[in-house]
Amino acid sequence: MQVLVVLIIFSLAFYFYYKTKYFRSRRPIEKQCLSGKSSMALGLFVAFFGINTFFVHPSTISTIIGIVLILVGGGSTWAGYRAYKHFAPMVAQEAQQ
Repeated sequence: MQVLVVLIIFSLAFYFYYKTKYFRSRRPIEKQCLSGKSSMALGLFVAFFGINTFFVHPSTISTIIGIVLILVGGGSTWAGYRAYKHFAPMVAQEAQQ
C-alpha cells in the first residue's frame, strides 16, 4: 500500500524534524514539549510500520509482529501526546519570560 509508505516516510521525517528542534532549543520546558512531539511521530512511524507488515507478508508471524508493533507504537504515541498536552501551556509562559 503506497499510502502507508507515504505515512511512514512523513512520520519519520517529522521525527527527525522535532529531534533537530529539540537539540537546538535552549529552553528546558520547550525541550520537553518537543520530546513529546517527537515521541508521537516515532510512535506513529512504528504503528504504521506494524500495519504495513499485514499487507507485505500475510502470515501468522508477520501478524503477531504487526500487532506488537502497533501496540508499542500506540503506547509511544499516547505517552508523547500526554507529555505534549502537559508541557504545551508552559511553553507559552516560558516564551513570554
